[in-house]
Amino acid sequence: MSPVCKLRLKVAPGASSTGCEWLDDEQQVLKIRVSAAAEKGKANKAVEKFMASLLGLPAAAVSISSGSTSSRKTIKITGLTVAQVREKIFQHS
Repeated sequence: MSPVCKLRLKVAPGASSTGCEWLDDEQQVLKIRVSAAAEKGKANKAVEKFMASLLGLPAAAVSISSGSTSSRKTIKITGLTVAQVREKIFQHS
């Protein structure tokens, strides 16, 4: 069975560039900047696509599980543990 983990996000839509950074030293909340606007789910799709690409997973492995209309979201990641996700994000930054 594939591992499943959840990650809390703070999303900033309409940014000039796409990227991410941890908001705290404990790596509990990841801030993601996307250029897509926060309308009709465009920013949500951009977040899912960015995270899947960053983590080397298919798009279907990353989905927003809560907060679809809020800047604070939780995503569900299938195929990696929390430790693996943090390591991949660390390698990216």
